[in-house]
Amino acid sequence: MVYEINEQKKIGLGLLGFGVFFSFLGVILFFDRGLLALGNIFCLAGIGLLLGWNSTWKIFTDRANYKGSVSFLVGLFLIFVRWPIVGLILELYAFIFLFGGFWPTVNGFLYQIPVLGWIIQYPVLLLDRMRRASS
Repeated sequence: MVYEINEQKKIGLGLLGFGVFFSFLGVILFFDRGLLALGNIFCLAGIGLLLGWNSTWKIFTDRANYKGSVSFLVGLFLIFVRWPIVGLILELYAFIFLFGGFWPTVNGFLYQIPVLGWIIQYPVLLLDRMRRASS
């Protein structure tokens, strides 16, 4: 499966990477709300550029996804009012709810990255080999 990556999608992936990095750094530094908020902004901008602004808007405003959208906004609000742990839990739920259907595409993309793909596939291949040996 070949994915076309133009310049806009490269920038989106970079922003998404920065968002994950700043969110991780915010968690490591005792739930620093400034870093968590910056990570959220980068993640949203990255998703918007990666999927396209129209598609992102449709995901967040689709009637079936209202529960995820509301939980994401409430989680973002809770981070701003100094409840970062509860806010992160709500945002994690929202991301799983909203973007859970994209996992097969992301999985296929990650498997194609030269070194990272092998590292991700190795435990799966090892477990499959152990299962076959035990049968």
